[in-house]
Amino acid sequence: MSSELQITTHETETVALPISGMSCAACAARIEKNLARADGVTVANVNYANETASITFDPTQTNPEALTEVVRDSGYEVRQAPPPDSTTSAQDWEQKERQEEVRDIQRKLTVALIFGLPVAILGMAHVNFPGSSWIQLLLTTPVLFYSGGHYFKGAWSALKHRAADMNTLVALGSGSAYLSSVIATAASLFAPSMTAGHAGHGPSAPVYFEATAVIIALLQTGRLMEAKAKAHTGDAMRSLMGLEAKTARVLRGGRETEVPVGQVVAGDLILVRPGEKIPVDGVVRNGESTVDEAMLTGESMPVEKSPGDEVFGATINQTGAFQFAATKVGKETALQQIIRIVQNAQGSKPPIQRLGDVISGIFVPVVLIIAIIAFVGWYDFAAADVRLQQALTAFVSVLIIACPCALGLATPTAIMVGTGRGAANGILIKGGDSLETAHKVTTVVLDKTGTLTNGKPELTDILTIGKMNENDLLRIVAIAERSSEHPLGQAIVRAAKSRELPLTEPTHFQSLTGRGLEAGVEGHSVLVGNERLMTEREIDLRSAGPDIGRLAEAGKTPMLAAVDGKLEGIFGVADTLKEGSAEAVASLRRMGLDVVMVTGDNSATASAIARMAGIDRVMAEVLPGDKSAEVKRLQAEGRIVAMVGDGINDAPALAQADVGIAIGTGTDIAMEASDITLIRGDLRSVAAAIQLSRATMRTIRQNLFFAFVYNVLCIPIAAGALYPIWHIMLSPMLASAAMALSDVSVVGNSLRLRKSEL
Repeated sequence: MSSELQITTHETETVALPISGMSCAACAARIEKNLARADGVTVANVNYANETASITFDPTQTNPEALTEVVRDSGYEVRQAPPPDSTTSAQDWEQKERQEEVRDIQRKLTVALIFGLPVAILGMAHVNFPGSSWIQLLLTTPVLFYSGGHYFKGAWSALKHRAADMNTLVALGSGSAYLSSVIATAASLFAPSMTAGHAGHGPSAPVYFEATAVIIALLQTGRLMEAKAKAHTGDAMRSLMGLEAKTARVLRGGRETEVPVGQVVAGDLILVRPGEKIPVDGVVRNGESTVDEAMLTGESMPVEKSPGDEVFGATINQTGAFQFAATKVGKETALQQIIRIVQNAQGSKPPIQRLGDVISGIFVPVVLIIAIIAFVGWYDFAAADVRLQQALTAFVSVLIIACPCALGLATPTAIMVGTGRGAANGILIKGGDSLETAHKVTTVVLDKTGTLTNGKPELTDILTIGKMNENDLLRIVAIAERSSEHPLGQAIVRAAKSRELPLTEPTHFQSLTGRGLEAGVEGHSVLVGNERLMTEREIDLRSAGPDIGRLAEAGKTPMLAAVDGKLEGIFGVADTLKEGSAEAVASLRRMGLDVVMVTGDNSATASAIARMAGIDRVMAEVLPGDKSAEVKRLQAEGRIVAMVGDGINDAPALAQADVGIAIGTGTDIAMEASDITLIRGDLRSVAAAIQLSRATMRTIRQNLFFAFVYNVLCIPIAAGALYPIWHIMLSPMLASAAMALSDVSVVGNSLRLRKSEL
């Protein structure tokens, strides 16, 4: 990232610092280690793939400026953010830097090709004429010190900080080949019999100018391919950041004024015309339209909007003009919250990366030792006439072919692409650990109301038992429910209003969690709730038994109403399945997952809904506070549990589950307690989220396997392990090509996630 992102939480702050100068995972490990040691830092993650350090710290002990100095003291720079008065957006600024980096690599590659190609032809064709080595020296020098100069600068910087990284390996390898060739060429002036070259009469001291030039050219080619590929890993993030509208048409003082979106404040009345982006979040006040929300939710169908409906920044108005009042602006908008979640996820590390980090931390010193052992071994045991040549070849090849870059790119590139792909489809994954755990899930627990069902039940039946008529009973119960926010109670209130029954306020109201309510209505004591409540209050239910069973078997929730201690009636309320719920359950079961439904409804109603959804196991009559205990019980059975819910009473269960998945149409507290948020209310996204987790983890394993196997196989080959059997010594040029391709292959494999099926 090219801008500084700061997020404030309760006691700590998190800052994202964009870093330049990293060449491999060893660089990232060094910065991370130094940051972790800094005063006040609680968490430090350095992502080599997107070149960003995510640091959580105590603001009373340190600050971003001090952390920037830690990065600089490690030998690296923090890239500058756009000036405060700049009109360039953060994503445009980053894109500009990426493009300049690519152009710089292209310039250096062009020089390497122009000067290096003649050297390669002379050296590889074994052309030996008076002065040929001097021509190769002249042509190789700009290749090494211009096209490859940054390797030497990086190696020197690492040395000053008593460290070693990829720059050290490349500088030692290419520098050794160049220096030995210079010495051999210069020696020919003083010892004519020692003709520098690959061919000639009499003793000869070989030169490796072509190896030096080709190594640098191939490494620059790899850098160019890697830079372009890495740029694509952040495409989804840049797309999100580019969605925000630049201006807003605000109505102030009766006049219409166009202002930058950053100047919009909560409460502003904003006018939106057909085809325009909605600048911030708000609530429609006047007018009607349809809005394309695909960029936030991934839902292709436009959503109808009328007064009272919410609208979100970055979505596109389609058919009509309307006015809305801004409610969330700046970093509080839904888009900015999504961006923050994705950025945090891309800066996090899953547990699977720990092994790669440990290996990266010791990789370069180990490779240096192997290279020295290879040199000494060949120099001591090879034939006298070729021992220096073979020793130097093995030394250079080991240094060049070994690279911790692939290890450093294996995990973060996959996470960047995976989380970006999820965000584009309305799936927000909060961190790498959530991503890793989700692929292990064996059991999915689904809350019923608002998750499996629409959460907006309708009154379907009114059965009177006592002396009150239907309308009188409905009116009294609706008055009692006016202070309740429970969806079932609101269904009764809506039904009373639709009949235009006069509703007053209850004289007192008490919510009885998990059972119902008690209220005073026009001098009467009213109880509304389930059988448990009526039994506790000793209400006679004998006459209601058959009706309760019949409603429950039909998938309706029976709500019992007692007035002044006597049962007066039963209300049947039905909450229908969401479109796609049955399909989602079927998908989860095809994936080999056990699906469980949890609800506070009675067993008969719960079983009816479960049958319609295709769920076999039901946990019914579970009080809100007991949902987390049910999750814990499943975990005690050895299951990895994902809990899916949307309400405040789901938050403890979401936090208890191994993976909490919140439906984005639910409450903020549920989303805060969750590991994954589904912006759409579509339950099919649960299967998509788990599939994405599996695909991402599979890609990470493939990347790590390739990176490990590459080094395990290639380093011994470069050291000459095949020579005793097949008389094959790996050329340093082939080593550089293999090293360049290893990085590109890891990034390319991660990019395949952009087309994975969800």
